[in-house]
Amino acid sequence: MYQFPKGETNEAERALLSRLRVWIAALAVTCLVVGVGVGALLAGRAVVAQNGGTRTEAQIARAPEALSASFAEIAKHVEPAVVNIDTISAPQAADKDNADNEDEKDSGNSNDNPLMEMFRKRMRQPSRGVGSGFIVDAKGYILTNQHVIEDATRIKVRLQSGEELIGTVVGQDEETDVAVVKVDAHHDLPTVKLGDSDDAQVGDWVLAVGSPFGLDQTVTAGIISTRERRTPLSGNFQHFIQTDAAINRGNSGGPLVNMRGEVIGINSQIATSTGDYNGIGFALPSKEAGFVYSQLTGASHKVQRGYLGVLLESVKSEFARVYGLPEAKGAIITDVREGPAAKAGVQAGDVVVEFNGQPVQSSQDLINKVASTPVNQSVQLTILRDVNNKLERRTVNVAVGERPALTDSNKTLPTPAAQPKDKPNNAPAFLRPTLGVKLSELTNVLANEKNLRGVRGVLVTEVDPGGIAFDAGLKEGWVIQRVNRVPMAALVDFERVMNDLKPGDAVVMQVAYLNGGRIQQGIVQFTYQ
Repeated sequence: MYQFPKGETNEAERALLSRLRVWIAALAVTCLVVGVGVGALLAGRAVVAQNGGTRTEAQIARAPEALSASFAEIAKHVEPAVVNIDTISAPQAADKDNADNEDEKDSGNSNDNPLMEMFRKRMRQPSRGVGSGFIVDAKGYILTNQHVIEDATRIKVRLQSGEELIGTVVGQDEETDVAVVKVDAHHDLPTVKLGDSDDAQVGDWVLAVGSPFGLDQTVTAGIISTRERRTPLSGNFQHFIQTDAAINRGNSGGPLVNMRGEVIGINSQIATSTGDYNGIGFALPSKEAGFVYSQLTGASHKVQRGYLGVLLESVKSEFARVYGLPEAKGAIITDVREGPAAKAGVQAGDVVVEFNGQPVQSSQDLINKVASTPVNQSVQLTILRDVNNKLERRTVNVAVGERPALTDSNKTLPTPAAQPKDKPNNAPAFLRPTLGVKLSELTNVLANEKNLRGVRGVLVTEVDPGGIAFDAGLKEGWVIQRVNRVPMAALVDFERVMNDLKPGDAVVMQVAYLNGGRIQQGIVQFTYQ
């Protein structure tokens, strides 16, 4: 290393040495600062983690173990309250005509053969089913699905302890597919608590507990995939929690529980192409199940819901644009049945925008508001009525009735007649390639033939599955009465309105169709493309 000779430095050399000392000191300070920073960074992870900040790698590694322990603790808490339900339905007599035909093939005319007569009266084997349920009251009250116990003549409930008890149906609600079963154990039974399903969030961990394929006390885990899910089989009061926790046949009626061990849903349906688990299950939220439970265990043992006696359609953006509404909110009354609304003067075409002073967001919102209103209570509806192409705001007082039980006619949507294939249509027709409909004049003869007497408009004779009208829900056999507030007296009226439309314009059709032997009104809304 180079050194300057001692005592032999001049002024220039002393200046150079002075600058070198400064640079060396600065470099030393910099190294010290960097070293301290790096050390703090490396050592700080553990310090910060210990103070409740960033998690360490060790903690991250232990996270699955903690989650597993949570699952185990929840299962231990919930399983004792989950029950297996076995049902037996009444055997039915064999079809006598079929038995006669089969017997006669084997032995000729056997009407006088007493042995054959005995075989004709043979009974089929009883039908057996399996499902799940969970105890919500220590006195033996169990929540399950209605379809689990429907038509059962005997219900056997098996507890986790192995104890088997006979269950009796306290009540059942077809609208939500919920039933309450009671068992008498002569001692308090373990229970689970109904949680608040409104608190559940997409991505939350959940456990499904039940008896898939009759395998008792089966626990599966997953997350909440979405909320407020409607399915093709959904009723008006079935807006499901969707989960990817494995749910199979036999899981029906079992609980879906959150990480606090609270029930937030009743496992009710699955979406599947095979009949078994496909990763999509549906649970009725505990909020709705709790409402049904409180009514089924009441004095009447049935669910009472408010009722207006109308059919509804939500106001969509197209309707709002055509009718000049500031926003797409409200419920359109498409048809009025005999009931409270008809007595109060409500008409088809009225738009309900408020219910007892509360804004109505959609048709389902109005249904929920009405259903939760006590029977016979008077309510005020604020409606918009189309008078001379102007919407007039009115108020109507209605005494809410009791919602009738479901019937086969209103369980499903109206089904149009089958679309004719290769059948010539000699009636005048109007074809819009993009709209995808064929129409004809609705003559008096045709109206009588199709039981549409008194209906005025143009008849839909064909709907192209590739057209926008098909996607909007227009059906063959329906009569278009008005389009964008213009009456349809003839095909020329329809053609005139459609020719004036531009891509992106809103279209609102008032339609009529035959359903269950009566003429029903409806609304079709879409954007013209």
